[in-house]
Amino acid sequence: MNLLLYGAPGSGKGTQANMLRGHFGIPHIATGDMLRAEIQAETPLGREAQPILAAGQYVSDEIMIAMIRNRVRQPDCGRGFIIDGFPRTIPQAVALDTLMAELSRHFDRVLYLQVPVDELLRRLSGRLVCPLCQRTYPPGTAACEADGKTLVQREDDKVEAVRPRIEIYLSKTIPVLDHYRGEGLVSEIDGMGTIDDISRQVLAAVTAPTGKRQSA
Repeated sequence: MNLLLYGAPGSGKGTQANMLRGHFGIPHIATGDMLRAEIQAETPLGREAQPILAAGQYVSDEIMIAMIRNRVRQPDCGRGFIIDGFPRTIPQAVALDTLMAELSRHFDRVLYLQVPVDELLRRLSGRLVCPLCQRTYPPGTAACEADGKTLVQREDDKVEAVRPRIEIYLSKTIPVLDHYRGEGLVSEIDGMGTIDDISRQVLAAVTAPTGKRQSA
């Protein structure tokens, strides 16, 4: 089961990724986490990416594809994986399609969690984060359940910073989704229900037949 997961910041994507990981027993590959792991491990790709990220720039598509190639070849991806945060552009999608064909694999479903912009703003503007492990929590939570640190609000989770992030995400995501709609792979999920309701929709979408199978 190979999945792509999309959703704007605040859509509940992380929660659903965790659900899918537990349900299918496949790893959740968040590209941001993957980059940090490569840098921490001081791999050749990590050393190449570190100064680029330190300068506030995006790493090249070539580096990202190489990292994804390395990751999905690991034994825990044998039964499948969930990629979150990539591809974000059409050229990245084409490169990822090429990689999947090279590995004789295909995507079974592209999941898109839809949440209105006003609701995304409401969720993100109250979101709190652990300064140590970077886990996020809803408003009213006092401390991180993992390490007990007092939670804080990040500068980039304030309304004036959040709206541009959401608008940029949506403007870049729609063309990529259209790319995969041509393969009959995209399922749009209403992200406004309860967590359990959304999880049921996600699982139903994953197990439903696709309109057209992407070639392996």
